[in-house]
Amino acid sequence: MIDRTGLAEFLRRRREALQPEDVGLPRGQRRRTSGLRREEVAALCHMSTDYYSRLERERGPRPSEQMLASIAQGLRLTRDERDHLYRLAGHEAPPRGSGTDHVSPGMMRIFDRLGDTPAEIVTELGETLRQTRLGAALMGDSTRFTGAARSIGYRWFTDPAARALHPPEDHDFYSRLYVSGLRGVATLRGPDSRAARLARELHASNAEFRSVWEQHEVGLAPREVKRYQHPAVGYLELQCQVLLDPAQAHSLLVFTATPGSESHEKLELLSVLDAEQAAAR
Repeated sequence: MIDRTGLAEFLRRRREALQPEDVGLPRGQRRRTSGLRREEVAALCHMSTDYYSRLERERGPRPSEQMLASIAQGLRLTRDERDHLYRLAGHEAPPRGSGTDHVSPGMMRIFDRLGDTPAEIVTELGETLRQTRLGAALMGDSTRFTGAARSIGYRWFTDPAARALHPPEDHDFYSRLYVSGLRGVATLRGPDSRAARLARELHASNAEFRSVWEQHEVGLAPREVKRYQHPAVGYLELQCQVLLDPAQAHSLLVFTATPGSESHEKLELLSVLDAEQAAAR
């Protein structure tokens, strides 16, 4: 059963404990509340202000597990706090481990400060959990995919659009890289894991995947410089820095260009173009 009073009190306390700068928001000059406003939390949780407000007022329907996952991420809850939230709402806490989509508060705090940089948080299967706006402008919105297509390695072999962003001469390397990575995760997680199921599905349906899989290549590392052929700004060479959260098996990828280089100028142009498109919407 849902504990409406406990849920409401917990949400209020967590909201009041967060400051705008904790989640990448400007503080402004007229702020009177000690923490975040309800409308700010609702936006972070991708829900209406009315829906969130009713939860804090002990009203409204019992939130679904999907809603609770959004609230836990929006409020930057730890795993223990997330599990407590689920139980207050009358749900079983999600399983812990490598399959979770819940990003740790520490990684989210770093991510929130990368608003002007292409960056994304991905799982060990290459599923994008969070993207900065410039990251989406560079690589497309990778958070929109569902099912097996959430994995970039899966899309690489099933969706031609996944290859359009990279020069053709790099395609063979990426095929080897994604197969090597999937083999490593499937071996680590076991034959009943999602990684193993993805590998079996691709092996049964894709001739190129089967050919590369049969090479038994493991431990292939990404190249230091990633090359992109962007439809709006053209060719870019970017360095990718990786921050790993081993407890969650998540990685924060940050893409930068050498200052003064042509790629750096194109990243700045992409930022301007993205801002103009956002203003026009």
